[in-house]
Amino acid sequence: MAKKKQTLEDKLSVKVESSWLAVDKKTDKEIYDFADGYMDFISKAKTEREMVNSIVSAATKNGFKPIEKCKTLKPGDKVIITNMGKVAALAVIGKEPIEKGMKVVGSHIDSPRLDLKQKPLYEDTDSDLALFKTHYYGGIKKYQWVNVPLALHGVIVRADGKIIDVNIGEDPNDPVFVIGDLLPHLARKVQGERKLFEGITGEELRIIIGSRPSLDKDTKNKFKLNVLEILNKKYGIIEEDLISAELQAVPVSKCRDIGFDRSLIGGYGQDDRVCAYTSLMAICEIQKPSKTALALFFDKEEVGSVGATGAQGGFFEYALIEIMERLSPKFRFATLKKALSNSRALSADVDAGVDPMFKTVYELGNAAKLGGGIGICKFGGAGGKGGSNDANAEFLGEVRQLFNKNNIPWQYTELGKVDEGGGGTVARFLSEHNLQVIDVGPALISMHSPFEISSKADVYYTYRAFLEFHKAA
Repeated sequence: MAKKKQTLEDKLSVKVESSWLAVDKKTDKEIYDFADGYMDFISKAKTEREMVNSIVSAATKNGFKPIEKCKTLKPGDKVIITNMGKVAALAVIGKEPIEKGMKVVGSHIDSPRLDLKQKPLYEDTDSDLALFKTHYYGGIKKYQWVNVPLALHGVIVRADGKIIDVNIGEDPNDPVFVIGDLLPHLARKVQGERKLFEGITGEELRIIIGSRPSLDKDTKNKFKLNVLEILNKKYGIIEEDLISAELQAVPVSKCRDIGFDRSLIGGYGQDDRVCAYTSLMAICEIQKPSKTALALFFDKEEVGSVGATGAQGGFFEYALIEIMERLSPKFRFATLKKALSNSRALSADVDAGVDPMFKTVYELGNAAKLGGGIGICKFGGAGGKGGSNDANAEFLGEVRQLFNKNNIPWQYTELGKVDEGGGGTVARFLSEHNLQVIDVGPALISMHSPFEISSKADVYYTYRAFLEFHKAA
């Protein structure tokens, strides 16, 4: 067949086509195989603590060592740095001096969820049920979390200091938990006159956890006591121990293929564990790069990147100091600042894919499509780019050239129409270290819901993008 002649429009105009159109049989298999690994990974790791454990486990299998075990470092060495069990960094030492710059990929490993309040347990005597009170974490549509089977993940620190790991609901033999909703026959006035976002309020997100009373004849709170008896028998805890606990309610469902063609992925926590997984897989393949490769996995992005484990905390610089002190006994703080200023960073986070039911909120000429390849987002924020990193054109040009050179499908994106809404990432906090930073990542539909949707092709090419970024000189 004769090759189609390239038109003037082909030469001069931008065209964004489905990345599936250029996929050969070999790449097609790689896409689906990669998706299988990704889906299994995030189906098991649903909290930031579990993500750090899984990241460390995968990195260890690929030759990474805890930095505490390394007195010195040389090119090709692979190290792990963690903090408080909630944030991690993986580094592969490059051949060039680190002050000449690094290649950094920063993602976040927290996702919207329901946290239990510090005094969560109570009984409702009108319904004879035991319940947990919650406080939602991150931006959610509260009505999406009712009638969804929930699991409890987290830790409880007992009065004696022992830390108890909790994971109830994921095993098919485990019980699950749920937030009930009002039947439609009775909801017309109580809920029907509310605005959609207030169909369920924050204080109404209460989880049903039991309905059997204790057999103790001397207690008034029989339903609450029965739950406490079960928890005491299983974990050796009393009610006060729940005050020093971090327990999170997350959807039980595992990732599933979506569509007759199985081209999409549905599952909880893809924002932003899709970027965490793809950057993990990419850095695990790096052997001896020109520039030091660094993958950062932050907590707390969904609530503003605050705290010691968020991108605004000191972990990034702390991790670099740990590395640089082992590279040279003559470490100086000025060298750290120079290394940061010469570095390039990809803020790895998802973007909003065009929802076919609600297209009016997107400016379609600059919106991401599922299957369109990895998205490049020059700026985020809201209301005149407020609270945003706005990447330099020079660095955007470098990234575009890198992707084109390595046949990585990409698309240009922004988070909705001007003044429609907006959102932020870790980019602005990375850029405060004087790095060149830009947001890149795959698009999602139903972002922040209990069941987000991504494209398998986009997930694979996001991994490829991070891999080529680290490999490039």
